Amino acid sequence: MKLRIAGLLLAALALSGCGFRPLYGTIGANPAGQAIFSSIYVEPVAQERVGYDLRNRLMDLLQAANHPQNAAYRLKVTLTETRGGVALQNDATITRYDLSFDAKYELTDAKQNVITEGEETTIESFDVAQSPYASLTGQEEAEKRAAQDIAEHIQIDLGVHFAHATSTR
Repeated sequence: MKLRIAGLLLAALALSGCGFRPLYGTIGANPAGQAIFSSIYVEPVAQERVGYDLRNRLMDLLQAANHPQNAAYRLKVTLTETRGGVALQNDATITRYDLSFDAKYELTDAKQNVITEGEETTIESFDVAQSPYASLTGQEEAEKRAAQDIAEHIQIDLGVHFAHATSTR
């Protein structure tokens, strides 16, 4: 038991010496990170249901500004969707679709200067059932998973950008 505790202490000491810093932590990190996120206004995203879900998830994750006049930054996301059949029955009926989403984002400041930009891609699948309602429900769930995935990746990208920008000051 004492050997385990000593090993854990040694591992903690090694991590503290390597410069590891948790991205969202407050110990040793920039505690103003959430204040930066909350000063971002997420512009409405096209693509009806998926764009609406993506914007709402980004606003929740970032705890973003509700009004553009209160924001120091504006996040614009352009979303494109591609659908492809990936599974066929013997009669050439498609039984499974892949939904591919490509999100290009751009973060600008109040003077419209581009602060950072990037692109995130995700693929979600859904089965085609004999019931049209079941197929539609499967498609909607795949779209919700895609919106969540893209929102989380954009949040991470922005967090890395701001952590790097504040550590070089």
